[in-house]
Amino acid sequence: MKSRKNLLKKSQLYLILNRQLENKGSLEKICSDFSGKGIDVIQLRDKVSAKKEVLNFALYLAKYFKASKTLFIINDYTDIALASGADGVHLGQDDSSIKEAKKILGKGKIIGVSCHSLQQALKAQKEGADYIGIGPIYSTPTKPEYKAIGLETLRQLKGKIKIPYFAIGDIGQENIKAIVANGATRVAVCRAILNAKSAKRTVRQLNNLLGKK
Repeated sequence: MKSRKNLLKKSQLYLILNRQLENKGSLEKICSDFSGKGIDVIQLRDKVSAKKEVLNFALYLAKYFKASKTLFIINDYTDIALASGADGVHLGQDDSSIKEAKKILGKGKIIGVSCHSLQQALKAQKEGADYIGIGPIYSTPTKPEYKAIGLETLRQLKGKIKIPYFAIGDIGQENIKAIVANGATRVAVCRAILNAKSAKRTVRQLNNLLGKK
């Protein structure tokens, strides 16, 4: 089976589906609306539900992405990423290692890592991550335990990180120009789309601000 990793090269808009922010019906509608249409990567993030429920939802959603150009990533759970047929897994600094995830998922799958500094980003790149999420750039209620790292870190990454990196942390239409001006052409968002009155219009506007063709 041909690897879908090449889709990462052109990916710019990454949506985190947080089950604790939206109900199941809303997430399903977003997935059906945007499979291959404007959102390049979708990550399922569920820190509360039982793993069996997360797996069932992942299996249900995976059908939307199989034949599309939208990558489907599972947060934290490498075993669920494997069982659901997702394109890969996203790991935090305290999760399993990149090496272990690759061993479980195989070469064709994608490994993403959350990083909060240039040092962590360099380490993830060296260990074989396919992409990183760098942040939080701004303070975010989604992850209140993390202090904002600011735009300076984005400037530090430029020229040093060769793999795709997505700026994350309370990013929306009001500050995305500052993100781009400081060297990042990829962003990961959550509330900006999930809480929008019109998700379709917001996705279109975010892509325009990113200069996406």
